[in-house]
Amino acid sequence: MKGDSTPILEVRDVSLQFGGVAALMDVNFDVRRGELFSIIGPNGAGKTSMLNCISGRYSPTAGRVVFKGRDVTRLTPNQRAGLGLGRTFQNLALFAHMTVLDNIMVGRHHLLKNNFLSGSLYWFGGAQKEELAHRRHIEDIIDFLEISHIRKAVAGTLSYGLRKRVELARAIAVRPDLILLDEPMAGMNLEEKEDMARYIVDLNEEWGMTVVMIEHDMGVVMDISNRVMVLDFGRVIANGLPHEIMANEHVKTAYLGVEDEEQGVA
Repeated sequence: MKGDSTPILEVRDVSLQFGGVAALMDVNFDVRRGELFSIIGPNGAGKTSMLNCISGRYSPTAGRVVFKGRDVTRLTPNQRAGLGLGRTFQNLALFAHMTVLDNIMVGRHHLLKNNFLSGSLYWFGGAQKEELAHRRHIEDIIDFLEISHIRKAVAGTLSYGLRKRVELARAIAVRPDLILLDEPMAGMNLEEKEDMARYIVDLNEEWGMTVVMIEHDMGVVMDISNRVMVLDFGRVIANGLPHEIMANEHVKTAYLGVEDEEQGVA
């Protein structure tokens, strides 16, 4: 199986409650370094809540999140980004009034090392060299995602598919070891989905990023994932290879809508 045996991410007994509502209950799983790991499940299963616990937007009610061997359960999203954790969102979170280039640059801000004093000596200190290095990395991302033609466009004026690509670019700019993708292909047409799937596979295989992805397109999930975990009502009901998940009767009933012949219901 792809990915070494060392887990880059460990989720241990994570539960999350909002008032009396349990969004996640005793969730346990590992993601191995180098994997493309997908999380699926019906609407309301707790998928985005799980990503929010991993990225730091939510603090779990119980349990631990371990990233690269370090307990990050109480760290902020910015602190986790500094450790190499990137994230895209189900709902676009771009700065609509800013250009594509500026949106991507925002993803690099935590990597800047020069402070106010050294930055003021731009031509004599390291700030100029640092900025050029950041620019080169961003140009690599722009070329990779084939968005050079919109680099100076205002993000809010772009089509939905292009904005999703720009958001991916900003997440890549964090230079993550692990990237969390929340429905990266939602709302896209077939051609856009094929392009996005190719970018995700290349990020994993050529850029060496471990990927955790939430996606509803089962064809894409089963085609590109190394392993798949299924959530239902906040609990893990299956975790395994794509063909094992497709053959799992519990998954078929809970998520894939297999008809129950005795009851006559889907």
